[in-house]
Amino acid sequence: MKEYIEDRVLEIARYIIDNKATVRGAAKVFNVSKSTVHKDVHERLLHINRDLYRKCRSILETNKAERHIRGGMATREKYLRQHDM
Repeated sequence: MKEYIEDRVLEIARYIIDNKATVRGAAKVFNVSKSTVHKDVHERLLHINRDLYRKCRSILETNKAERHIRGGMATREKYLRQHDM
């Protein structure tokens, strides 16, 4: 694997762990696609650093479990803003 890819994988993983970020949030910060972030943290990271992989996966699993709640809150806020106008 090329060195710049390994560096990106480690940076993304550390960002997700430090900020409890989502795949989508990390993709925006690093200006890459969600698919790239997903592949980086689900496939490549395992071969580079198993400890970071476990921590990162734990956070992403938590995010996945909570996503329906965040989606509902976003919809609620949307309708509240529309009502205030």
